[in-house]
Amino acid sequence: MFANFLIGLREGLEAALIVSILVAYLVKSGRRHLLPQIWIGVGIAVAVSFAFGAILTFGPRGLTFEAQELIGGALSIVAVGFVTWMIFWMARAARSMSGQLRAQVDRASEDRPWSLVVVAMLAVGREGLETALFLWAATSAATRGEVAAGRPLLGAAMGLAVAVALGYGIYRGALKINLTRFFTWTGAFLILVAAGVLAYGVHDLQEAGFLPGLNNLAFDVSAAVPPTSWYGTVLKGVFNFSPATTVLEAIAWLLYVVPTMTLFMLRIRQRSHAQSSPKPAAAAPVGSRS
Repeated sequence: MFANFLIGLREGLEAALIVSILVAYLVKSGRRHLLPQIWIGVGIAVAVSFAFGAILTFGPRGLTFEAQELIGGALSIVAVGFVTWMIFWMARAARSMSGQLRAQVDRASEDRPWSLVVVAMLAVGREGLETALFLWAATSAATRGEVAAGRPLLGAAMGLAVAVALGYGIYRGALKINLTRFFTWTGAFLILVAAGVLAYGVHDLQEAGFLPGLNNLAFDVSAAVPPTSWYGTVLKGVFNFSPATTVLEAIAWLLYVVPTMTLFMLRIRQRSHAQSSPKPAAAAPVGSRS
């Protein structure tokens, strides 16, 4: 539940920041009459995201078990790819996101005012589709065989609600949080969550018969970490940890976490070094007297 809360919080905060930047820029530039186009675009993006989530949830029903596992495994791997791209994109573009959005608003308002609907829809819709896909993959893996499938969705809804409140607070100037630090810590955590989703996606493909080695276990700690225990449930719900992990699942987990976390930390270190390095002083003009 906590992992889904964090996914909802992070993704929701990204979308809330985008909306707050768009709205604040229109208000400060005296273009309040264009605000309805922003809200229409946001509404369309939210509706499309919910529809996409419903298709993912109810679409595979009625298919054979192998087909469901094949679709679930493939979509889990796609979800991991999207969330990895999102983590690195935010690490790189968070500082310049405001300027990019303002430039898009200027171009849209000068061209056709209704094109602002498209700007808002694409900006928020990308976050919504990524959220729906990754939440579906994480929830499917965490609730396989469980009755309380609504708990992860409740956690995601709580995260989205907190994100909306934070976005409004930032827009009103009431909250000033270190977004760079927030996206750094949540990015590192989501890499571990994504690794668990990837491992379970591999497990789905093994159950579908697409990948071999379903009965070839790397380890089985079910006696020490019973799946029905509270700590087993927490590990499963947060990191999709399986006490009985196949060799292929373990390999996929390691091949994802080690290089991805290393590259992410190197990117963060490079950004911190660039921000802390003093800017070189401007050279004096040729021929000037000291």
